[in-house]
Amino acid sequence: MAKKIGFDNQKYLKMQSEQIKSRIAQFGGKLYLEFGGKLFDDFHASRVLPGFEPDSKMRMLQQMKDDLEIVIAINAADIESSKVRADLGITYDDDVLRLIDTFRELGLYVGSVVLTRYTNQSSANVFLNHLESLGIKCYRHYPIEGYPYDIPHIVSEDGLGKNEYIETTRSLIVVTAPGPGSGKMATCLSQLYHEHKRGVTAGYAKFETFPIWNIPLKHPVNLAYEAATADLNDINMIDPFHLEAYGTTAVNYNRDVEIFPVLSTIFEKIQGSCPYKSPTDMGVNMVGNCIIDDAVCCEASKMEILRRYYAAAVSRLKGMGNETQVRKIEVLMNQSDITESIFPAVGAAMEKEKITGAPAGALVLPDGQVITGKTSSTLGAASALLLNSLKALGGIADEVELIAESVLQPICDLKTRYLKHKNPRLHTDEVLMALTVSGQTDKVAKMAIEQLSNLRGSDAYFSVILSDEDEMLLRRLGINVSCAPKYEYKRLYHK
Repeated sequence: MAKKIGFDNQKYLKMQSEQIKSRIAQFGGKLYLEFGGKLFDDFHASRVLPGFEPDSKMRMLQQMKDDLEIVIAINAADIESSKVRADLGITYDDDVLRLIDTFRELGLYVGSVVLTRYTNQSSANVFLNHLESLGIKCYRHYPIEGYPYDIPHIVSEDGLGKNEYIETTRSLIVVTAPGPGSGKMATCLSQLYHEHKRGVTAGYAKFETFPIWNIPLKHPVNLAYEAATADLNDINMIDPFHLEAYGTTAVNYNRDVEIFPVLSTIFEKIQGSCPYKSPTDMGVNMVGNCIIDDAVCCEASKMEILRRYYAAAVSRLKGMGNETQVRKIEVLMNQSDITESIFPAVGAAMEKEKITGAPAGALVLPDGQVITGKTSSTLGAASALLLNSLKALGGIADEVELIAESVLQPICDLKTRYLKHKNPRLHTDEVLMALTVSGQTDKVAKMAIEQLSNLRGSDAYFSVILSDEDEMLLRRLGINVSCAPKYEYKRLYHK
């Protein structure tokens, strides 16, 4: 069964690049584009808009690479506090280096890095020196007292004027960052101030994929964005400024709507007038124009909201989230009539656990087939589910032993006897290594290994919280993982 497609990716690449070029021309040939969200590996967008490729934004920018310059903003206070990206497990300063490497590998020009809210922090200075030793241009932007509401002070030599002017050479300046709160918008405003002082005409625009401005407020795609940002307390709303100016409804989110009057006044102070009548006007997002099957995107988005619910419930149990996030997503589920029944893996995993009396998992393959896996003396539920799924994809009979017990048992013994693990059962990475070795001499095992790429896009559910190793490997295989908010063992330490 072919995967259902709800989004035209080629149309998007064409429309989005044309829209940005049009906005550059509107401002006389130079545009500062604040880029929100992920520039690459946007798996949330690809899940809620089937057909959207995770690297679409990068491919779109590559079409304009000769006119493009990237500026990366990082909050100096985040360097000092060693702030970590939760999805990657690396600090913001390390992520800046990763971003530069990635952009360069894709042929994109990184002009500089700007340290925002810089107050001579010691860790920030170490990072600054490191970047400069690597030949990367660096600039310092300082905290501005009264930002963003004390506009006379902000738009003055003691405000934006004291920031270092970022030297740029291209017509499209993409300002991006390792995460929220990095000062992207303030960087753009600072540059507009300095460009105006120099007699250079430049404009500002904002790129945010979600919420999608030209679909309904309560559309599942937009509700999925609220679920994804439940920890930030973002709320989708009708843009009142757009409604007043044009008499048409447009969707935006609370922070942009709240700050727009302030931004409008700052633009007036800097340039004499504000080029926009609403926060929606500031955006350049064309995603909503490229949805080709609304029903497919609605179905995918409802599934994403359910995934976010399980993730929030697990996060709450681990002490990393809170009750408010879970309750907010429950409200979104009620608004969209979402129940666990839309995810057949849930019932299958719970039934398997009931029958076996041990943790179990189930997976829905891209063709809709539901596979289950149980816990055994040598395999955890995730490992068993992975092997069973590869059998199903390869047309291998269920009773076939992909890895002989004579291979599995010595590895289990190694773990407990020499490596001092309490749990002898193999993790998914260990099982894949054993399967790969078996595949050197066993044609059936090799056939199973060759099915790994076909797991991408599958959805799995487990009756207990998985180990970090298992969850990370399954996600690397492109499997969307959800877990019941329950540990296998009743103890305090679960690493």
